[in-house]
Amino acid sequence: MTTPLDTGRYGSAAMRGLFTDIARYSAFIRVEGALAEVQGRHGVIPEEAARTIARRASSYTPDLAAVARIEEVSRHELFAVVQAFASECGEHGRYVHFGATSSDILDTGLALQLDATISLLRERLTSLMTALSERVAADGGHEMIGRTHGQHAQPITFGFKLAVFLDQLTRCLERLDELRPRAVMGKMAGAVGTLAGLGPSGMSVQREVLALLGLPEPRISAQAVARDRVAEFYCWVALTASCLDNMATEIRNLQRTEIGEAAESFAEGDQIGSSAMPHKRNPVRCERVCSLARLLRSLVGPALENVVTWHERDLANSANERFTLPQAGIVLDEMLTVMTAVTKGLNVRPERMAANLQLSRTAQASESVLLSLVQSGADRLVGYRMVQQASSPDAGGRDLLRVLADDPAATALIPAEELSKVSDLPPDTGESGTLAAQTLQHAARAVAAVPEAGNR
Repeated sequence: MTTPLDTGRYGSAAMRGLFTDIARYSAFIRVEGALAEVQGRHGVIPEEAARTIARRASSYTPDLAAVARIEEVSRHELFAVVQAFASECGEHGRYVHFGATSSDILDTGLALQLDATISLLRERLTSLMTALSERVAADGGHEMIGRTHGQHAQPITFGFKLAVFLDQLTRCLERLDELRPRAVMGKMAGAVGTLAGLGPSGMSVQREVLALLGLPEPRISAQAVARDRVAEFYCWVALTASCLDNMATEIRNLQRTEIGEAAESFAEGDQIGSSAMPHKRNPVRCERVCSLARLLRSLVGPALENVVTWHERDLANSANERFTLPQAGIVLDEMLTVMTAVTKGLNVRPERMAANLQLSRTAQASESVLLSLVQSGADRLVGYRMVQQASSPDAGGRDLLRVLADDPAATALIPAEELSKVSDLPPDTGESGTLAAQTLQHAARAVAAVPEAGNR
């Protein structure tokens, strides 16, 4: 049985390529080569053996069949990879994995894999932010009604609406740059993490191996890298997925027939909306993003469970990470790519925005009228009830301001001619434009920032 991740239905080839057995085993061999090279410098193993192992590691392609044959007998995957590689190093093969334990190679290989995953996800996220910024610049000035609780509230601009999502994504980017040096962490400290197997130069060996691989050095580690580091990445994935879910849900709502203010692009003449109803043009890509977000949020539970370990090491984290890390990387890669395409191709309909803005007539001015009543001497609650009654269904659908203009209690405070002037004013979107512009600037700085990567 294959899954959509296996068939290539979701995620890019670049992201999927990070999670193949070849890629994973190649990371293990890269770590073994770096270990041998540094051990040769310090005389832990013979220099000739170190050169041979490092040179062979730089060009070796793991033999999956050989690894499988060895693992069938040994029932130990890392041992099988090491043995298959050691056999390629001739007489020097006995020095492969010298003084190391499985977790040194597994977790440091994982750090390389995670670092590459984060790099690609950062690239995808910044592409979406750039597309969203360009959409704000192109269509941000369109006035529309803001909604709270699904009801008409006060006018905003389309740019303001999009800038709120852009600001969420900017925080996602900032969080990623902050967590990367904590989550991407290798180790080369041997069994239980004391470096005893590496001899008196063990501290230097670990530091130099990790530096050679472009990874930070932990202050201390038991036999395995502490999983709170990795769990932070999964929490970020889930939070970022939820922000994408939020944006996709809004587009789905704006595409509803009754609203129609924005919609996904639709390939007329090619794309099928509904197999039964030819008129349908469904927001299927945004719905896909919402569906996949539910999956990614479910990965947080196993990641937090993995933080707990028996003593200095157990394997309770290992099996589920084989599933969850590829899911996290590939599925979020898919979501970011889809939302970038949706944003670039978004069908914006300012005429529907203008029409919907008029549906509430002048009820959108309720707050400003209330404030004017208070400034004119009305008790706030009395003024509130006055405006509330004027905008109720019992008003027969008349304009709020026209109802108030016929109310002697209201005109005693605000002359009818002033109320008429208010009805002629354009929609008040407040500082929508200024706030959107500030958000664009902050997002641009975050995109341009050079992150403190795992390879610091």
